[in-house]
Amino acid sequence: MTAEVTPDVPLPDRPWARRAARLEDSFHAWRERRARRRGLTPVIIPYRGYGTDRWVRVLCRVLLTKPKRDSRSQRARIRGWRSFVSIPVAHATVTVTIGGVQVAVRADRGGVVDVDLPIDMGFAPGEHTITLQAEDGEAVDAPVDIIDPEARIGLVSDIDDTVMVTSLPRPFLAAWNTFVLDERARRPVPGMAVLYERIVAAHAGLPVVYLSTGAWNVAPTLERFMGRHLYPTGTLLLTDWGPTTDRLFRSGRDHKRTSLERLAAEFPHIQWILVGDDGQHDEELYQAFLDSHPQNVKAVAIRQLSTPEAVFAGGRRNADVPHRGAPWVQAPNGAELAEALISIGVLPPR
Repeated sequence: MTAEVTPDVPLPDRPWARRAARLEDSFHAWRERRARRRGLTPVIIPYRGYGTDRWVRVLCRVLLTKPKRDSRSQRARIRGWRSFVSIPVAHATVTVTIGGVQVAVRADRGGVVDVDLPIDMGFAPGEHTITLQAEDGEAVDAPVDIIDPEARIGLVSDIDDTVMVTSLPRPFLAAWNTFVLDERARRPVPGMAVLYERIVAAHAGLPVVYLSTGAWNVAPTLERFMGRHLYPTGTLLLTDWGPTTDRLFRSGRDHKRTSLERLAAEFPHIQWILVGDDGQHDEELYQAFLDSHPQNVKAVAIRQLSTPEAVFAGGRRNADVPHRGAPWVQAPNGAELAEALISIGVLPPR
């Protein structure tokens, strides 16, 4: 069976933003035509999705690259700064195979596929594999975490200065994420990987989501970083750069807000442990989500930046945000956050 699924497109309402988006689309279309004439072919960069026994969220990106015999080596070419100069295939058709059933979906104008697909067969909780194929290219496997219907606790974590130490001024953070190629050049926040593993061990079957304003281009680097430092596997929810049909630059805050709202709608029975830091807008965003969905928040854990980190980040952005509606804990590292979560009953004693 094959069906067509097309992602929603926001309605344009700002002429100058529409012009910028059309200019970007024209530029990418020109690059795509030239690349195809040079023999470049589509390759899929798969991302970890999630779902239930009734639907799955499929995440991937379609880019053009030089053909290689080994698709794994082909995808390995698109990393670091190359991921930002690689050519996205706008509105590419991707065939998703789930349990023998094929569904055709279309990427957005940036080559990103982010779509929910209904499934007829009941997947058992745990990791499963689906297959993705663009045009006549080689099929690739993508992992999908099927969430246990009995799960009542989930983990949502920010990345920059929560999972990894950046210690950079915010205006330079995007450049760092773009041009620092090796995940070994990045430092983990002390104790956070152990904290997350303890949360996973204490709440079997819980979903893990890493929510960031970073671009999809850095997803492979982030996955390697988190694997190297033993963070639990989970879904990355990133965004894309450049103009949209209704604004010149995508809003990272809106991305986080809408992602949290989507998780609450998809898993109304789950209470989330929200982890962030006090150098961005995490406290403000988490409090707003807690106010609108108090039944979906178990606790909020905020990593306190050191004084140099806070200076680089432009100060502690939300020091005046009131904490209400659920337990809040704050500490400078994962070990002390773990002790704080033990004190409020979210983690069991050692």
